[in-house]
Amino acid sequence: MNTPSPAVPVFKLYGENLGWPTPDLLHCESIPERSRLHGWEIKPHRHADLTQLLYLRRGEALIDLEGVQTRVAQPAIQVTPPMCIHGFQFGEQVDGYVLSLAPPLVAHLQAQLGAQHAVLGQAGLYPVGTERRYLDTLFKAIDREYATHAPARDLLLQSLVGVLAVWLGRQALVRHAEERPERGRDYLTAFSRLLEQHYRDHLGLDEYARRLGISTAHLNGLCRRLAGQTALSLVHQRLLLEAKRNLVYTAMSVNQISDSLGFSEPAYFTRFFKRLTGVSPKAFRQGGSA
Repeated sequence: MNTPSPAVPVFKLYGENLGWPTPDLLHCESIPERSRLHGWEIKPHRHADLTQLLYLRRGEALIDLEGVQTRVAQPAIQVTPPMCIHGFQFGEQVDGYVLSLAPPLVAHLQAQLGAQHAVLGQAGLYPVGTERRYLDTLFKAIDREYATHAPARDLLLQSLVGVLAVWLGRQALVRHAEERPERGRDYLTAFSRLLEQHYRDHLGLDEYARRLGISTAHLNGLCRRLAGQTALSLVHQRLLLEAKRNLVYTAMSVNQISDSLGFSEPAYFTRFFKRLTGVSPKAFRQGGSA
């Protein structure tokens, strides 16, 4: 369910299954530096514990995030948290940087960000807009300092990355404040689509929220406000609907239905069904439902 698929590689950095290649808490490189080696395509993969910030400064990129593809042709920063499956296809004229942040640095930044700490723990695409010159200067400074061994290098690097984290946190605040009323409905629709694809996988609410790019609390609030139920209730109702369909329209045994719906054992499925309906699966099939 939540364990990584063996078909998806887990690397420290893409193309390197060796250890972390630097004593620093971050790694900085240009987009062409690595993507050129792979024919301008970084195939879908995930990192066990790294947070990555990709700054598309110039050119185009097709970003694949958890199977959802987005074409980006304007300067933007893509935040990719740990264990998020992601891949990129770049145009040959691409320019920009990739920052990989180790867990201790991310934890430090999140502690400093306070209420905006979630911006580094959720996937998000942040257009640069009119602040391209500011971001250009910031990333160039990070790249230049990363390549040197000047006194107090670590302090300056962490300070510069801190500036970037604050910028991202503020963008997230602005996005939330400007969220149009129908945006909540869009999120609910996207949640419904994800639920339809994965209800058998028993994903946690935090995983659904992460894939939507919002917090679990935000997801729950939207479901309560727009659907009149908690997000967990919607997940359970979708499972229950499929269970009822199978009991009424198929000859599958209760054990088979339990297995097809991803329950670890039939007894757990029976308890789940009875808790929500008041009757056992067998009684429901025999016409004992209310």
